[in-house]
Amino acid sequence: MDIETESGKIVRIAQSGSQGADQTAKRVDGHGKFVVPGYNNMHAHALGPDDPSGDLALMLAEGVTGFRQMSGSDAMLQERREHRLPLTQYAPGLLVMPGAVLTPFNAGSPDEARREVTKQKAEGADFIKVALVSPEVFWATLKAASEAGLPVVGHLQPGVDPFRASRDGFHAIEHLGPGDPIWIACSSNRDALFAESAAHPAMKAPPFKIPFLETIVMRRLKKVLINPAAFAEPAEVARLQRALDSYDADRCKAMAEEFARQQVWSVPTLVRLRTQQLADDPAYFSDPTLHYMPQANIDRWKDVTKSFNALPAPMLATYHATYARNLTLTKLLSDSGVLMLAGTDSGELAGPGMTLQQEFVELARAGLTPLKILQMTTVLPARFLNRERSMGLVAAGYDANLVLLDANPLESAANLGKVAGVVRAGFYYSARDLQALRDRVAKTHGILGQAEPGR
Repeated sequence: MDIETESGKIVRIAQSGSQGADQTAKRVDGHGKFVVPGYNNMHAHALGPDDPSGDLALMLAEGVTGFRQMSGSDAMLQERREHRLPLTQYAPGLLVMPGAVLTPFNAGSPDEARREVTKQKAEGADFIKVALVSPEVFWATLKAASEAGLPVVGHLQPGVDPFRASRDGFHAIEHLGPGDPIWIACSSNRDALFAESAAHPAMKAPPFKIPFLETIVMRRLKKVLINPAAFAEPAEVARLQRALDSYDADRCKAMAEEFARQQVWSVPTLVRLRTQQLADDPAYFSDPTLHYMPQANIDRWKDVTKSFNALPAPMLATYHATYARNLTLTKLLSDSGVLMLAGTDSGELAGPGMTLQQEFVELARAGLTPLKILQMTTVLPARFLNRERSMGLVAAGYDANLVLLDANPLESAANLGKVAGVVRAGFYYSARDLQALRDRVAKTHGILGQAEPGR
């Protein structure tokens, strides 16, 4: 088959050598290869305060042609409006982004949350992301965002019942929670555990404004964000263990069926959970991503990993058990018909082990079929974004974002990583071009630099 592209769109698909093909077009020999739609990383933090060029180039090199940015700011939304975001031809396309994620600093009360939703709507945010708020603020956010016509995605909060969240319009659950809300909902002791978690709220902002406080706190939290599990309170981990010990399979199945019924999306980001809960896996010290990371990031990651390894044995055992359960839960959600997306939670080359290709491996380990994994990064993102007529398929009229593979992706999820070339917005990058991008990022320790691979 011949696939002809023009101006970033697929304009024609026909039998090879058939009449009507543009004989002057640049030709790429795909004999013996397999073509799939470009991959979409549906949970990424590629854009941030640091130079993102290296991170974005590495995403493109593994077949990612689009990404859902999961953190934003007033400044970033303005940069997008003014077409000033640092997105070059060596980067995947930005699909959607929020404003600032909701925390006690901008949503410490229901009234503050409502004002923040109104502000982000006016600034052009595509959705609201909840990161760390009280249950009261969580419910107020869902109501305010619904009135504003914005979906709410993100983290289930301590004390928030996933059943009610799904019924009240929570659009997408990231990281299988995170934390223990899902596992408490699956527990035979759910009421007592929910009451306990709601009674122990996380971080609170002071009752008065302190200039630059959020910036200062977030800088201090940089290590914590690499692996929150390394800094969790023992009581939180003990509660998680009690939830696992009282696991009720029927309750969990009912929860998954409710998610499917309410069309609540799940973005497991298994690689993010694995790098937290199995951070003591020595394989991470030889992970290929380390080759590209700035030395300061490597040192910070090693320091955090050292803290994780020093946790008491019972806490480590709970984390190890939780990750095994995460794989089982992912399979249950898939089998129950829950809408699912592939994402990594990666960004700014903060640590190893969080590429989209590694996410494919973990999804396969959970028991998902190669076809389901491919759908989670192609056609399902199109459905999630209401762009089913422009992305997610290899068809005339669709975006010219494609991945050329050396092996059949339906035979093995591993074949999704055998990338022979990438087409991004109609421009072709050969395997040699993609390797040149990787080499440049490695040489400059996380920054792409000024290389001009052929297209």
